Formats: sequence, C-alpha cells, structure tokens
Amino acid sequence: MHITVEISYYPLQERYEEPVNELLALLDKQADVETETGTMSTLLRGEYEPVMALLTGTMRQLMDKYPSVFNLKISNSCEIK
Repeated sequence: MHITVEISYYPLQERYEEPVNELLALLDKQADVETETGTMSTLLRGEYEPVMALLTGTMRQLMDKYPSVFNLKISNSCEIK
C-alpha cells in the first residue's frame, strides 16, 4: 500500500536547527522513500512498511537525544504529485 506522510518536527531547545537538520539527513538515507522538504513540514512517499520503519527508527533516534514533538499526518488516499 502506497502512503504519504506529512511530518513536522519541533525540538524543544533553543538551538533547534541541529536536530531539524539531523532529521532531514536521516530521512534522506532511505532510497525507496521519496522525501520533499518544505518550509513547514516534510512529505514522505512510498510503500507502507519502508516509510513506517524509517519513521520509527528516525523518531526514536531523535527522541533519545532531544526533547521532541512530532506532528504526523498519514494517508493512503491523498497521494501528492
């Protein structure tokens, strides 16, 4: 099943740029998941299992290092082209 995820990340610290850039670098590592970075959020597109595995691993890494808030929207019917 193909899904689209919109993710926004809010690291709860003064120097938020480092964790945000770390998130973007981690998301770009998975070849079979398409990423599109915007000003307010990032879109991920791909098959369900690889996208969800990427999210799980990435969010865990960042939450282990930084106090974090993630806002996600996940859809299997709103494919963005």
